[in-house]
Amino acid sequence: MERITIDIVSDVVCPWCYLGKARLDLAIAEVQDEIGVDVNWRPYQLNPDYPPEGVDHQKALAEKLGGKDNMDRAHAQLRELGTAVGIAFDFGAIKVGPNTLDAHRLIHWAGVEDRQIQDRVVTALFKANFEEGRNVGDPTVLLDVAEAAGLDRALVEALLTGDADKAEVQGEIEAARQMGVNGVPFLIFDQQYAVSGAQTPDVLAGALRDIARMKSEALAKLN
Repeated sequence: MERITIDIVSDVVCPWCYLGKARLDLAIAEVQDEIGVDVNWRPYQLNPDYPPEGVDHQKALAEKLGGKDNMDRAHAQLRELGTAVGIAFDFGAIKVGPNTLDAHRLIHWAGVEDRQIQDRVVTALFKANFEEGRNVGDPTVLLDVAEAAGLDRALVEALLTGDADKAEVQGEIEAARQMGVNGVPFLIFDQQYAVSGAQTPDVLAGALRDIARMKSEALAKLN
């Protein structure tokens, strides 16, 4: 069985990233008997200039999208797409547009533990923001997510109160921008093949099968 590593550049306040994760999970489930897939979550910030306390999300997003009507249309489309993959988007519940740097630090620490814990943290952060309207820039929310995912709450609290890994996370974000990433989600397969956007499960499963076949053929040539 071939193994493929996917690095996903993402932000936890990006609805298309949440949709993309749900679709990728379906694709991985489809090929699980053929291909092993390892997923690493990489940081990106859509709103790096937001203050630590966050902003009025509804107002800021409406301004960004050119008015409330445009925002409502975008949300209606996303709600429909989300329903198809089990996401109950509740955009009206989101009051605070957070700075996500600390959320990305938490995802980084979870990844140091193992990929399963990281996956649980990422899923919980998406759900907290998009389905529960919780502020994922709030340390208490981050600690709740960390603890539920199996991380040591006291340790994470100690790390959050300092600057641990801030520079590393910001460096990764800058490296992604330097690489040309200007929108998320952005998926990198085996550090060679890039896929942008929240592609459908069939497209992602096809990409996984194509890359696995190429790896297998390349290995056969060496033998």
